[in-house]
Amino acid sequence: MSFIEKISSMHLDVLKEIGNIGAGHAATSLSKLLNKKIDMQVPDVRIVSFDEMMNMMGGADHVVAGVFLRIEGDAPGSMIFVLPIQQASQFIREMIGDDSFSFDTLPHNEIALSAYQELGNILSGSYLSSLSDFTNLSLYPSVPALSIDMAGAIMSYGLLELSHVSDYAIVINTALNDEVENKEAVMGHFFLLPDPDSFQTIFQSLGVPQYD
Repeated sequence: MSFIEKISSMHLDVLKEIGNIGAGHAATSLSKLLNKKIDMQVPDVRIVSFDEMMNMMGGADHVVAGVFLRIEGDAPGSMIFVLPIQQASQFIREMIGDDSFSFDTLPHNEIALSAYQELGNILSGSYLSSLSDFTNLSLYPSVPALSIDMAGAIMSYGLLELSHVSDYAIVINTALNDEVENKEAVMGHFFLLPDPDSFQTIFQSLGVPQYD
C-alpha cells in the first residue's frame, strides 16, 4: 500500500485548511481581475481513485478545460485544475468582456485561451503559495499548460508518472461564488498529484504524524 493510501483524516483536514487559505488569496486576485466580489471556498478534500477522478469530470470522454502545471522545489509533483466547458466559458466571457465567447466554437480565441491559462495560474499559484507558507518548503509552479480535451486524455498526461506507484490522487474541490449576481456556485477540481515521497516531506514539515 502506498503512502497516499494511508493518509488519515487529520492529513486531509490540514490540506483543507491550507486550501481554504489559498482559496481566499485566489478570490482576492479574481475579485480584482473581474472587478467584482468573488468568494471561494474548499468544501472538501478527499482521496479518490483514478476512475473516480474521471467520473467527477463526467467520464473519460467528457470534454473539459484543464490547466496542467508541474510543482517544482522541495516537494515536487503535478497539479491539474479542471472546469466543465460551460463554466470555463462563463469565466472567460467575464474576463475578456466578450459575451459571445464559447469553448464550443472553433477556432478558439487566443486572448480567451490566455485568460483561462491565467485563471488556472492564479488559482494554482494561490494554493501553492499557502502550502509553501505553512510548510516553509520551497514550492513554485511551472508555466501552466492549457488543454481543451477529453477528461481521459488530460488526466492520463498528468497521471503518467504517478500511475507507476499509486492508483489514487488527492482532489481539492473548489467552489467559486459570484456574490454580486448571486449565481449558482461554479465547482472546479484541483487534482494534487505528488511525486513519490513528496507527501512525507510536506507532512513532516508540518509536524503531522505520517500514519494513524
